[in-house]
Amino acid sequence: QVQLVESGGGLVQPGRSLRLSCAASGIVFSYYPMDWYRQAPVKQRELVATITRGDLTNYLDSVKGRFTIARDNAKNTVYLQMNSLKPEDTAVYYCHLRAYSSDYWGQGTQVTVSS
Repeated sequence: QVQLVESGGGLVQPGRSLRLSCAASGIVFSYYPMDWYRQAPVKQRELVATITRGDLTNYLDSVKGRFTIARDNAKNTVYLQMNSLKPEDTAVYYCHLRAYSSDYWGQGTQVTVSS
């Protein structure tokens, strides 16, 4: 059974940093690309960052240069380092994996950027 468990969200002031973690189980983690999505109130869920099995990365334009996705295959964990946070980054952040022709999501972690 594939499980994804996020952690690391919270309330931060604009300009500060947070690091999200997503621990995966039930899969051979190193085989799969991993994604971070986010969903703000009354908005659609959007893809924030992707990392391939070969560590190639891709980012939403609005987070380029501020967010970094990374993976540690030994720990079955993917990270999202978020720097220079802005109020518009406020959202629930979800870890995502597509495997065995199915989509798997974590429970989400709330990130709130406010002074």
